[in-house]
Amino acid sequence: MPKIKAVIEYDGTDFFGFQKQPSKPTVQGEIERALGEIFQVDNFRIAGAGRTDAGVHATGQVISFDAPDRFPADRIRPAANGRLPKSIRLRRTEIVPETFHARYSAKSRTYIYVVLNREEPTALLARYVWQISRPLDAGEMQAAAELLVGKNDFASFGMPDRPGGTTVRRILKLRIRPMKDAIIFGVRADAFLRGMARAIVGTLVEVGLGKRSRDDVEEILSARDRRASGVSAPPRGLFLTRVEY
Repeated sequence: MPKIKAVIEYDGTDFFGFQKQPSKPTVQGEIERALGEIFQVDNFRIAGAGRTDAGVHATGQVISFDAPDRFPADRIRPAANGRLPKSIRLRRTEIVPETFHARYSAKSRTYIYVVLNREEPTALLARYVWQISRPLDAGEMQAAAELLVGKNDFASFGMPDRPGGTTVRRILKLRIRPMKDAIIFGVRADAFLRGMARAIVGTLVEVGLGKRSRDDVEEILSARDRRASGVSAPPRGLFLTRVEY
């Protein structure tokens, strides 16, 4: 059986996250259903690079799976897209070595978070941004963000996938970019804790609003206590954009 790597995108608004859950619509569940129909395999399984939360989107999520030899690899993408809801699409597929695993082979993941920073409400972007009407200080947020770059214990910003798992992660890059009436948060790390990206954005927004200082961020990091950091940013503004191998 050839090993297939697929890059996918999805609007996570109507799903209970990526990871499959009993009796709830999830991205993984929809993809496994579609591929199972194509390959005529019951209980078909895929692996995903990131377990995005309910309401989180992706433009560069990666999955891997074993495909039957009898099915041409170049037909998987159009066949799957014809069976998936319009909010999920396979962008491209390729055959990879048998040892490849979407999650465990990944070296880094990149998320962006979009804040619409203006007073006027939006009719078209409400599913994809966190709107904040008060002005945000991007310079202060960037100064605070730089304190988080590097290898640290991020227990104050998220939870491990399993009880007792390590909360140490390495943030490779954390940038804040003002763009017209939006502010884009980009964070690249070797891996993320559950809720980590949203907690970081929520905390930095509090810095941008003047509710916290940049010095507070270092104290939050040292506390290793989720209660020490800011509120989590809403899931609707978060996108998994890239997985590197």
